[in-house]
Amino acid sequence: MLKGKSLIEPMDLTLAELDEILKLADEIIQDPAAYADRCKGKVLATLFYEPSTRTRLSFESAMLRLGGSVMGFSSAESSSAAKGESVADTIRTVACYADIAAMRHPKEGAPMVAAMYANIPVINAGDGGHQHPTQTLTDLLTIKTLKGKLNNFTIGLCGDLKFGRTVHSLIKALSRYENIKFVLISPDELRVPDYIREEILMKNGIEFMEVERLENVIGQLDVLYMTRVQKERFFNEADYVRLKDSYIVDNKKMSNAKNDMILMHPLPRVNEISVEVDSDPRAAYFTQAKCGMFVRMALIMKLLGVE
Repeated sequence: MLKGKSLIEPMDLTLAELDEILKLADEIIQDPAAYADRCKGKVLATLFYEPSTRTRLSFESAMLRLGGSVMGFSSAESSSAAKGESVADTIRTVACYADIAAMRHPKEGAPMVAAMYANIPVINAGDGGHQHPTQTLTDLLTIKTLKGKLNNFTIGLCGDLKFGRTVHSLIKALSRYENIKFVLISPDELRVPDYIREEILMKNGIEFMEVERLENVIGQLDVLYMTRVQKERFFNEADYVRLKDSYIVDNKKMSNAKNDMILMHPLPRVNEISVEVDSDPRAAYFTQAKCGMFVRMALIMKLLGVE
């Protein structure tokens, strides 16, 4: 069903296809050794035009653990993009050598352009402030693994909701599951974009509320998804100083959260989750990082049509 397809944004996948990928990822978690040679002889190209730690390494480890091999570049400067080569020409060249490609690019829409010109599956590994579908798969797998379901809960999304591509992708994906309520926690300057609010939430009648302070709502949440709030996103420093501590999760804030709430973060974190929280059993961000590898293993297998 998924063989040969590209993945540019979460809505490219039907709910059935999403569930298929998550089910396979769970099977891989249960018995990784059974999948060690599934992609033997296959090559993944990682085309990263901007820096990445977790996403690039989890794609590479996913392919290596499936018995395949990896090639690619980790910055635009180390590719022919530095000479002015177009994305279309790059992907057509890479398709001569690889069976599947993962692309991260600072320009929104670049992976979509690549998919139009490629005769191999292209996976969007993040494009500007737009979409990050494999992070979304990672997040869904983490929630499903820890909560046992993807419906009937309240999720708080906190921090930079305007430019955070992980947030935009996750809202889109979760909006298709039953009885999901969103609590959107951000400074006014970094509210979720109008198109997410109007086209996804309002259009589909999904319950949501927007607030400025995390401490006012943390007790209502089943899942809290933190993102970085960067000083440079603010129009004036006074607003940043007034609000910056609202977006730092520490033991004091966690003491007001539900006992079974899970705390997530796409990483890297700066100071928005205090290190004292790392030992809290509700802290799920490193579990999340591990889920990323397993879900990418499942996705690579599905897009290559490997059973």
